[in-house]
Amino acid sequence: MPFEAAIIPVILSGGSGTRLWPISTRERPKQLLSLTAEETMLQLTARRASGPRFAASIVVGSTAHAQDIEEQLGEIGAAAQALVLEPMARNTAPAIALAAVAAGGDATPLLVMPSDHVIADVPAFHAAIEAALPLVAEGWLVTFGITPDAPETGYGWIKVGEAIAPGAHRVARFVEKPPRDRAEAMLADGDHAWNGGIFLFRADMYLGALGTHAPAMLVASQTAMDRARREGKRVYPDADAFAESPSESIDYAVMEKAERVAVVPVSMGWSDVGSWDALHAISARDENDNVCGPEVLTIDTTGCLVRSDRARIAMVGVKDLIVVASGEDILILPRGRSQEVKRLLEAMKERDA
Repeated sequence: MPFEAAIIPVILSGGSGTRLWPISTRERPKQLLSLTAEETMLQLTARRASGPRFAASIVVGSTAHAQDIEEQLGEIGAAAQALVLEPMARNTAPAIALAAVAAGGDATPLLVMPSDHVIADVPAFHAAIEAALPLVAEGWLVTFGITPDAPETGYGWIKVGEAIAPGAHRVARFVEKPPRDRAEAMLADGDHAWNGGIFLFRADMYLGALGTHAPAMLVASQTAMDRARREGKRVYPDADAFAESPSESIDYAVMEKAERVAVVPVSMGWSDVGSWDALHAISARDENDNVCGPEVLTIDTTGCLVRSDRARIAMVGVKDLIVVASGEDILILPRGRSQEVKRLLEAMKERDA
């Protein structure tokens, strides 16, 4: 039977978002920015898990962003019940463990969501949640598999196994980010989904799985919360205890090893907005396939993404470029190569060392 208790959204807001440099930086990462709408990515995430089905959220983030998180959630009337501030980054599995402990560690269902993704079809997302809840009530760990429309090599994939409930399947296996030929084969087979990093499970079942498959992580997270300092809704886990936790993703630490792991396939207009190319693909474009702000002038220009927070930009006779200006930093690269921003930042770091 589905839960009578409200679902607690767990919003993971600790990412640095540097793939969208120079707009997104470690000081102000993409979840705190308005990239796809007037509201920020964090605000959009909170909105899609609001209403009578949901309790107030638990947000896991960094101390540096605490005030921004509180202000942005307050602006939309979605204040968190707890803001858990990680003393250092330890990947998603420990972050979710902190939230599960903060939720009480009981049978409460937790909806785990990154704070910087786009979901265009929220009703489809809610329908997938409803399909997952009967399994969650029985103790399954559920992930949502995104219906793929391209042979993406930048995502993990999930092989969808036999049906075990209406709209839900056993996970046959998780697939690491594949080479192009394998991604094309999985797309053609039609029995794989993208791993979108969104999960639904009971707090106690997640902590129990950690105890089985990553006991050191469970001990470190539990101890860090037991020794936490609290200031209003802010929770500061003990740094020394949390530092003892291994740094692992939830997929590696738990989902790939646990026995009862299910996937609910869903097509909901999802994107992780992981690059400037991805933002171009999901944004409204003009008649020339350009994504430009009002500060940009283009003549005989096609297929470009141009964004600036201050400088005026004028472009003539170019195509398929990404041009982003923020303060004194300017990024220029061809569309299709925006995944190389990470390489660019590493080179800049080496140069400035």
